[in-house]
Amino acid sequence: MKASELVNQMAGSGVMGAGRIAKASVIMKEMLSDKECKVFLGLAGAMVPGGMKNILVDLLKSGKIDVFVTTGANITHDTFEALGFNHFQGCPKADDAKLHKEGIDRIYDSFLKNEVYEKMEDFFKENFEELSKTKNIKEFLWKLGELLPEDNTSILKTCSQKKIPIFCPGIADSGIGLMIWGRQAEGKKFDLPVFEDMKEIISIAWDSKKNGVIYVCGGLPKNFIQQSMQFSKGAEYGVQISTDTPQGGGSSGAELKEGVSWGKMKEQGKYIDVYCDATIALPLIWADVKDKI
Repeated sequence: MKASELVNQMAGSGVMGAGRIAKASVIMKEMLSDKECKVFLGLAGAMVPGGMKNILVDLLKSGKIDVFVTTGANITHDTFEALGFNHFQGCPKADDAKLHKEGIDRIYDSFLKNEVYEKMEDFFKENFEELSKTKNIKEFLWKLGELLPEDNTSILKTCSQKKIPIFCPGIADSGIGLMIWGRQAEGKKFDLPVFEDMKEIISIAWDSKKNGVIYVCGGLPKNFIQQSMQFSKGAEYGVQISTDTPQGGGSSGAELKEGVSWGKMKEQGKYIDVYCDATIALPLIWADVKDKI
């Protein structure tokens, strides 16, 4: 049985989590097939440490994603994997004090060696002059992707090569942010004006005939895209994958239909919230969509 056949069986049940995964696949297929629609992908969560990098690269290489917004953490982990380092399978019950002594950082049951940040710092020192010539976060991330080795699969390199606009409004909140701050602490000048990226993403949303949104884990990337949707009379399509619930009022758990009240989602739009670990739902949905388009 192919993954797409499994999702078809989920559509046959049509209810609960399985039904939502199947409905998300239908909506995403229509969204990606609509030639008038600009597709905005927002990625939060620990998706690179969670083994989703190749899924995301495949999605970006499909030519179906027009705008990509992510966290500083995901692009930091993408960068050090591109530099030849790895994440490792671990255990959530490990002794964290012992891990700290051994120089191992834990992200639930995904581990990494803390030394990767030292190697990343060497990379940023070597390439700082080129990186510092960029004028905004999008250009900086394209340049960073360009400088990464050719022989490794990378989210940043894919966006750079395909010239997919990539935005990271919270870049300071990451290992890459610390690398930039470290160079500034040495007295080197470097500024990345975040409002330039806001202007560009709003312009893309404003100018397009239709917009569709895909949110993996919500967070800051979701809200950055959602606020641009207010300038486009709302998104026509939407798929959200999150384990968060709406009762706390946070953006990550907010149902997409809540965006109708803000003018971020069209009242008659097609959207679905998938309450599931994204490392389960995203590969299933994308496998089915890819098979059908």
